[in-house]
Parts: sequence; structure tokens; C-alpha cells
Amino acid sequence: MRKKEEIDFAKIFKGKKVPIVVLDERWHQLFPDYDKPNQVKVLESNLNEVIKQQGKLTNDLKDLKKLKNQLMGEIITHMDVSDTKEGKIKEKKLDQNQRLIREIGDKIKEAENQLIDLPYQIKEANEQLIIESTAICYKRLSDNTEKITEINQWIKSIREQLKIKILEKQDMEMKNTDIYNYMHDMLGPELLQELDEDIKKGLN
Repeated sequence: MRKKEEIDFAKIFKGKKVPIVVLDERWHQLFPDYDKPNQVKVLESNLNEVIKQQGKLTNDLKDLKKLKNQLMGEIITHMDVSDTKEGKIKEKKLDQNQRLIREIGDKIKEAENQLIDLPYQIKEANEQLIIESTAICYKRLSDNTEKITEINQWIKSIREQLKIKILEKQDMEMKNTDIYNYMHDMLGPELLQELDEDIKKGLN
């Protein structure tokens, strides 16, 4: 029997644009939780984690920029410092806001740098998951095809056996009819009926 050639799914999907599989309901139907291989669970978890991280960073970045704008507004408000008590409070507030703005600026830069890299991480994690998923799907297709072939052969065999049994049944019915007709002609209906009743009693 010819050995099946292994498919290099990694080579097939390399550089291809593929959808995020965990966002596709059909993928979840193919891999329900109760019938999900462990490796698929691991890869799915990895992908979900990176997607979750991207969402969190996006929200954090939005909040940081909002806070930075708020602090910038407060700086403008407290620009007119003086030697008075109120002026010193404003100056202290100004210094504090400037320090916070620098810290927030660093956090924004860090978040933006991470967000630049995350799409590639998502693409890689998604690619690993779709490669594993496709390999499993093709294995299932192959196994199912073999099973279908076996079932078709079984059905064909049963049909042939059924035809033979039907012919045997028809042949025996015809013989019974011939026998009954002969006995009817030879013994007569009354005697034949009496024999039928005795035979039925014997069977019971």
C-alpha cells in the first residue's frame, strides 16, 4: 500500500493572510471544548492571551493619553505662579504635574512600542493554531473517508446478501405454493384443512 505523503502545513500557511480563528464561530463548532485536543487548547490559550494583552494595552494607552491631556490642561491653568502662598501651591502642583506627564509619557511610549510588536505576535500565535487545527481537520477527513469507504463496502456486501436472501425467500414461497396446490388437489380442501389445523396445533 502506498504511504501517504505528509503535508507541510507550515510551508503552506507561511506568509499567508489568514483570519483570527478564535473569532470564527465555525472553528469553535469544529473544536468544541469537550472534544478539543490538548495542543489546540494550549495554542488557543496563547492566542487569546496575546489578543487580550493587545486590548488591555489599547485601553491603557487611551486612558494614559486622556490623563496626560488633563494634566497638560492643569499645567496651563497653574502657569501664573507667584511668591504668594497660593503661587507656591500652584508651583508645587505644576512640578508634580510635569513629573507625572514625564512618567505618563514614558508609559505611553512603552505601550506604543508593545502595540507595534503585538500584531506580529498575534499573527504568529494564530498561524500556529491554524496549522495545528488544519492538520487535525485533514486527519479527521482522512479517517472519515476511510471509514466511509469501509461502510460503503459493508453496505454493498449486505445488499448482495439481501438480494440472495430475497431470492431464497421467493423460491421457498413458490415451492410452498406448489406443494400446497398439489396437496389441495390430491387430498381435497376438507382433508387439507384438517391437516392444517393439526399442524398448527403441533406448532403451538
